[in-house]
Amino acid sequence: MRLGAYTACLHDRSLDETLKILGELGLTSAEINTGGFIAAPHIPIDDLLASAGAREDYLGRYTQAGITLTGLNCNGNPLHPDPVVGPRHAEDLRRSIELAALLGVKRVVTMSGLPGGEPGATVANWVVNPWDSQWLDVLDHQWGEVAVPFWRDIQARAAAADVKVCIEMHPHNLVFNPPTLLRLIEQTNATHVGAEMDPSHLFWQGMDPVAAIEFLGDRVFHAAAKDTRINEANARRFGVLDDRFSRTPADQNPLNLGGRNTLNQWPSEPAWQFVAVGRGHGDEFWVPFLQALHRIDPDMAVNIEHEDTELDQIEGLRQAAENLIAAARPAAV
Repeated sequence: MRLGAYTACLHDRSLDETLKILGELGLTSAEINTGGFIAAPHIPIDDLLASAGAREDYLGRYTQAGITLTGLNCNGNPLHPDPVVGPRHAEDLRRSIELAALLGVKRVVTMSGLPGGEPGATVANWVVNPWDSQWLDVLDHQWGEVAVPFWRDIQARAAAADVKVCIEMHPHNLVFNPPTLLRLIEQTNATHVGAEMDPSHLFWQGMDPVAAIEFLGDRVFHAAAKDTRINEANARRFGVLDDRFSRTPADQNPLNLGGRNTLNQWPSEPAWQFVAVGRGHGDEFWVPFLQALHRIDPDMAVNIEHEDTELDQIEGLRQAAENLIAAARPAAV
């Protein structure tokens, strides 16, 4: 099992400096962003698609640093109904699969995407509690007319490239939990589409990620190491379905997510928040989590995703790496 990091949090560092930092933290795996919601600062995609020599040189930088490139990450919304957003994210995913095959990288991480609620819509529509029949009408449209045809094509491309596409089960996507992942797999007859097991998005939905791994079995292809802390006092007052987000002011350079969409600011008293490995759950979770992944695939990569806003880039990675490596010892992975 390789322990590493998704390098988006080091977007302001060069690739060589980024790999040096990972090595100094005792990590041996890297996952690089190739489009979607954010840019691709650590990989010259066009050059690598065009030149075998460029690919050889690029991979040589990893070898020299003692790091293995274990995944390309293209998280976005390839099903977005806005024509400025969805088609670009979809093309980023297709290019990422093509590039992964050329580089010999066997994993591409992404999200399932989320369409509009009806033909002609321009805004994505997330339905999670379809007690009223109109919401099932929305889901029927989203799955049958949009998601299944798109993902059948992605499955065919991934199978032809011998690349596994690993879906992060993320809220505000059609696939956000194990049952919706299985629905996608079954409706597309997928062999090369499965799960990226990121426990952080399961924790705040009230799930046990280890039970989710056992439920999905060999449909888990790849994993992220990101923790969630449930702030119990706030959760008792606000619940985990919380809309108290606010717009990021323009003078603070909000992160563009495609088209006119930008990243919002979290509530000041969140019911839950993403934290570095070990700051939400200790070895009582991370040891069995790593063991469960190892039983499925002893060679699986587990890459830290640093989104702890209480820690800076390096300190967040350092704490996560120390705690993940420490958990790997008793897990014997």
